[in-house]
Amino acid sequence: MLVAVVAFVALLGAAGFRAAPSVLMVPLQGEFGWSRSVLSLAVSVNLVLFGLTAPFAAALMDRWGIRRVVAVALVLIAAGSGLTVFVRASWQLLLTWGLLVGLGTGSMALVFAATVANRWFVRHRGLVTGVLTAGSATGQLIFLPVMAAASEHSGWRVASLVVAAAALAVVPLVLIFLRNHPADLGVLPYGAEPPTGPPAPAGAVVPTDPAAPTGRAAPAGAAATVPAAPVPAASQPGAGGAARRAWTTLRMAAHHRTFWALVAGFAICGATTNGLIGTHFIPAAHDHGLGETAAAGLLAVVGIFDIVGTVCSGYLTDRINPRVLLAVYYGLRGVGLLMLPGLLSDQVHPSMIAFVVVYGLDWVATVPPTVALCRQAFGDSGTIVFGWVFASHQLGAAIASSVAGLIRDQSGSYTVAWFGAAGMCLVAALVSFQIRRLPTGFDRLSPRRA
Repeated sequence: MLVAVVAFVALLGAAGFRAAPSVLMVPLQGEFGWSRSVLSLAVSVNLVLFGLTAPFAAALMDRWGIRRVVAVALVLIAAGSGLTVFVRASWQLLLTWGLLVGLGTGSMALVFAATVANRWFVRHRGLVTGVLTAGSATGQLIFLPVMAAASEHSGWRVASLVVAAAALAVVPLVLIFLRNHPADLGVLPYGAEPPTGPPAPAGAVVPTDPAAPTGRAAPAGAAATVPAAPVPAASQPGAGGAARRAWTTLRMAAHHRTFWALVAGFAICGATTNGLIGTHFIPAAHDHGLGETAAAGLLAVVGIFDIVGTVCSGYLTDRINPRVLLAVYYGLRGVGLLMLPGLLSDQVHPSMIAFVVVYGLDWVATVPPTVALCRQAFGDSGTIVFGWVFASHQLGAAIASSVAGLIRDQSGSYTVAWFGAAGMCLVAALVSFQIRRLPTGFDRLSPRRA
């Protein structure tokens, strides 16, 4: 479907600068003399905003439409990337690299993928979530080697401008081809059953797409349908605006143990991917004598196998209990992190390649089962709930990024950070079994604990 293709391409534009911190950290340190902890602070601001923007972006997509939100997000990414070339002080990096790019990437990222999958697909929804999530991995695959080569041969400023140009190039595609709802094209979500029942009178409201804005009039002769599950009035797009809907959904979801189990596990996921490996793998490899381009190539291999792992995870999510999948993914990740300190060296060897392959397969394989569990537990509000869960992912990433930078500055190595992250993965695997699949018909947003 064209909408899914455009969404995939748009995610590529957001992924480029998400991959930039690890590539640019060493050149920035060399030019300005900033410590790893100072640079990690800018990354942390980016990651926090990347996460905290997500639930509001999901509500804004319901309120103003996917197309507008994604187009503005890409412009913010381009602006932040382009303005980074003018920085002369670390606080300026916080504004460009941290604030602008954090807001832009957070406004699309994984909540964008979840919104498109939930809104446009009924059949193969988990698989589509996996494919769209793999867009970020593909962006990493494309941009990391290009940015590393540009940084080494032409300077880090050229690398930043490459990302800005790529993000701007996607904006016309979004404005021309992306649509907000299947009803905008006069179609049902893929795999949805054709409407049955007596024809509805002209002007009657027919919510054929549960995620579509209410109040859309049906054409004459359209069949009357009933929405799958009611959404509380306070969570409707018109009830106080997108921000109120996001906060209302958080307040209601926070009464459930399932929500907090999802939050805890996904925070550890963020800490052990974007926060630790995504930010510090290239600097750590550089500490062991490996060149930046070679280290970036290894992260690109992570991106290649991330695509495979995420798509396969989406396929498995449609067939296997998502809780079991999460526990397996976190367990494998912990084993890899335990092995990493002994694998880093000044040469790329088979054991290191094996590590990046396994870590790539596992990188964001957690997303499809997490999205599925949010949808199962919280129904039509599942996308916004996932936005808040994703916020915890980025909060965990931000904390890990800063803490790992401090550990490196204080101890001279990342060993403690690798081992600590491995222990957290074990915790995440155990927490995954505390996520409950709420029974059919359960009042998903009631204040009762579940």
